[in-house]
Amino acid sequence: MPETQIDGTATFETVWAAIQELTASQRETERVIKERQQETDRVIKESQQETARQIKETDRILSERASKLDKQIGSLTNLFGDFTLGMVAPKLCEKFTDMGLCFLKANLNTVVNDRTNDISFEIDILLENGEKAMLVEVKTKLTIERIIKHIERLEKMRRYADIHGDKRTFLGAVAGFAISDEVRKTAFEEGFYLIEPDGENFIITSPNNKAKEW
Repeated sequence: MPETQIDGTATFETVWAAIQELTASQRETERVIKERQQETDRVIKESQQETARQIKETDRILSERASKLDKQIGSLTNLFGDFTLGMVAPKLCEKFTDMGLCFLKANLNTVVNDRTNDISFEIDILLENGEKAMLVEVKTKLTIERIIKHIERLEKMRRYADIHGDKRTFLGAVAGFAISDEVRKTAFEEGFYLIEPDGENFIITSPNNKAKEW
């Protein structure tokens, strides 16, 4: 697959398309690697050492390709972050307004560093109004581990807010370009809104029951 390149004329749409292309390629590479590993196990059991060596070498090449794809996706994700505040965050406000949640401000990469109370964390996107705030975690590949960390982040936010007299209610949302059915199910069970690609745009899905509040 030819390498996807993003130059100084990149737009939100081109970055979005590039990330989707690379994540699709990554999934395919992971599938091939898994099949190769299964074949390697079978061959080794049959004592065909030379063939196994060749298959392992193929696995090594595929793993290097997967690693290269990860780096490409990481670079694109960083570039995508540059577009988030100016393009994605305002759209999030608009879409949440359509869902009955009106946020007046969208802040990118908010850092909380309260050394006195040993509370430190970062928020990818923070949507705010006078009564509520939503913490949005954005990852190229969303995992259950990332969801758990976001729960911990919201717990820290609640603790920090209580210490500093912030009475607002906090909500959580997670966004990803590659989301498995298991991860999607976990996000909903934990009371998170889910943000995912839909062609050249994105959609927001509410949790199955009432969104969890912190």
